[in-house]
Amino acid sequence: MPINIEMPKLSDTMTEGTVVRWLKKEGEEIEIGDIIAEIETDKATMEMEAFDEGTLSQISVQEGGKAPVGSVIAVLLEDGEEAGDATPAVAATPSAPPAATQALEQAAATVQKSQPPASPASPASPASPASPASPASPASPASPASPASPASHTGGRIKASPLAKKIAEAEGLDLSTLTGTGPGGRIVKSDVVGAPASSTPAPTAPAPVAISPVASDEDQRVELSGMRKIIAERLLISKTTIPHFYLHLEVDAAPLMSLRQQINAQAEATHGNKYSVNDFVVKALINASVSVPEVNASFNGDHIVQFSHVGVSIAIAVEDGLVTPVVKNAEHKSLLAISTEIKEMAVRARDKKLLPNDFDNGTVTISNLGAWGIESFDAIVNPPQAAILSVGTIVEKPVVKDGTIVPGLLMNLGVSCDHRVVDGAVGAKFLSEIKRLLENPALMLI
Repeated sequence: MPINIEMPKLSDTMTEGTVVRWLKKEGEEIEIGDIIAEIETDKATMEMEAFDEGTLSQISVQEGGKAPVGSVIAVLLEDGEEAGDATPAVAATPSAPPAATQALEQAAATVQKSQPPASPASPASPASPASPASPASPASPASPASPASPASHTGGRIKASPLAKKIAEAEGLDLSTLTGTGPGGRIVKSDVVGAPASSTPAPTAPAPVAISPVASDEDQRVELSGMRKIIAERLLISKTTIPHFYLHLEVDAAPLMSLRQQINAQAEATHGNKYSVNDFVVKALINASVSVPEVNASFNGDHIVQFSHVGVSIAIAVEDGLVTPVVKNAEHKSLLAISTEIKEMAVRARDKKLLPNDFDNGTVTISNLGAWGIESFDAIVNPPQAAILSVGTIVEKPVVKDGTIVPGLLMNLGVSCDHRVVDGAVGAKFLSEIKRLLENPALMLI
């Protein structure tokens, strides 16, 4: 019988997807494992794999079209079937998802379980941009350390196990405010036990207000992509619900530049990796997050979560905005491992090859605009994280050393903090630790 190809759930916060490009045409043979289309989610553009074989009989959603998760976007015919055998494409029923969508939803649920606790004030997403996000301008990434999505609703029905429903009824809990960690976002017993009775959904961004109509035929209307919508929503919530404060200081970059030159000269003769200034700044950020764990944290309603591992969300500018893939468990990685991983993520980000779990487990973000000649700027906190480091370009300036004016290399660093989690003195200690490491870069190689 005909097989419906449905819009897969490619991220934990995805509710609809856009078909960017079909890689197979109607009438073509499809094998299991073939890449049949590119789908844009709320975090990135990802490839869609075939989980069945047959002939692509009908494409229901054309390139550029949007479709809700679970709706039919194409129809596949098995051997011996004809086009007339196919029934009209209709939205899939949530009670019996096909194997492909079910497998993807189970994978998303597994990833969701491993994410750090999310702040109730944080939107569901980059970007994670994002989240991916996380995820805005390079100064304001969407996060890919996206908080868990609310319980799934389809046709007014909440997916929950009978035991979870029974416990929720006894405890007076509203299932619509809970997060499901079971397959496909299903609410299970562990999601209900211990949940606060006053659970409330995260605030949503207000609907955009039209500022002015198109004034002339020469003006251009640019539709928002899924990624840009998530960026707009998350950063609006960040700026309106998180009390930001900002700190800046200048770093003597001369020791760093000298050591980098020596290491790169040696690297060319060995593994060939060339270190960037940003690699050293990321390493300093990681070490400082371990030394000042109060910053490596998240606001979570009636308590603060201090994360046991450091996940650095790297803000990477792409064609449609900005994404923030994560260097996970970064405190255990060497400078070489960090450098090669960032390079590899940047290539995949620009080739639209990032996967949903590339945005998970971010605990602190770095945004570097030095390549654009920006000396200093204030970034927007990437929820549910509590801090983001902004990095400016290295500038040659006169400095005073031992009472004498001499040429110097200075770099401006800034940190934006969530004041609900980080106090001014803690933020200052954190930024000062990054400065100490960058001015004594050999300490990061020990």
